[in-house]
Amino acid sequence: MNVVLKAALWMTGAIGSFSFMAVAGRELSSDYDTFEIMLYRSLVGTIIVLALTAWGNRWHEIRFDHYKQHFLRNLFHFTGQNLWFYAVAVVPLAQVFALEFTSPLWVVILAPLILGEKLTRIRSISAVLGFIGILIVTRPNPDTFQFALFYAAAAAVFFALTILLTKRLTRSNSITSILFFLTTIQLLFGLITAGFDGDIALPTAQTLPYLFLVGCAGLLAHFCLTTALSIAPATVVVPIDFARLPVIAIVAMILYSEPLELWVFVGAGLIFAANYLNIWNETRKTS
Repeated sequence: MNVVLKAALWMTGAIGSFSFMAVAGRELSSDYDTFEIMLYRSLVGTIIVLALTAWGNRWHEIRFDHYKQHFLRNLFHFTGQNLWFYAVAVVPLAQVFALEFTSPLWVVILAPLILGEKLTRIRSISAVLGFIGILIVTRPNPDTFQFALFYAAAAAVFFALTILLTKRLTRSNSITSILFFLTTIQLLFGLITAGFDGDIALPTAQTLPYLFLVGCAGLLAHFCLTTALSIAPATVVVPIDFARLPVIAIVAMILYSEPLELWVFVGAGLIFAANYLNIWNETRKTS
């Protein structure tokens, strides 16, 4: 099978998983707070990761000598994911996804501080274009602006920090090790934050399928995305990933009667152009 077609098929799985997770998160928002959703997502993820690790007998791949980095990475991811779940409950889903796509641009800005990489002219231009795209998507004026958009934008920043720390960890840790700490540490965070008030909402017959879907979709989305990136260049994968925006916009229109706003697509297009410019430049330099 053609490499591009393989990547497209894996990205279809990622797009579907991200969309299912967003819908499930919104459906759960009336019965659970974001900490409780993260608790159950992490619980499902932990069960799956432990089962797969035992099935493949990969316990030896789990390393405990970088626990501080794992803790910090998962603190950022836990924060970003909570902000994301709050945003999908109160902000039009197309806007949430458009702002989420700014994560690679935040990686460009933060990489010099965390990884010591240079901020080149092309990277600077892409960051500026992305920021303009953010302004178009959010349209910050008193009549149309929602403060909750800050949550979606902040989630993208924390996801970028997660990406950077993951990049550092992959130099010495296997995927099994990273997923083990991802699920177990965030399960601990979920227990602490959800149980802080002494009241954790339990699953019901109506919500259990959505809670299970959130946990499975989260793991599956990242697995599909990582697999696609492993078999095809980012210049192929990233444009396919941006298909998430029209897909979730149509889903939100059908399920929640959210309007298809032209400016969201214009801003997202500019964010895509900024991302693609940076990826194209990095690919050209290494070829």
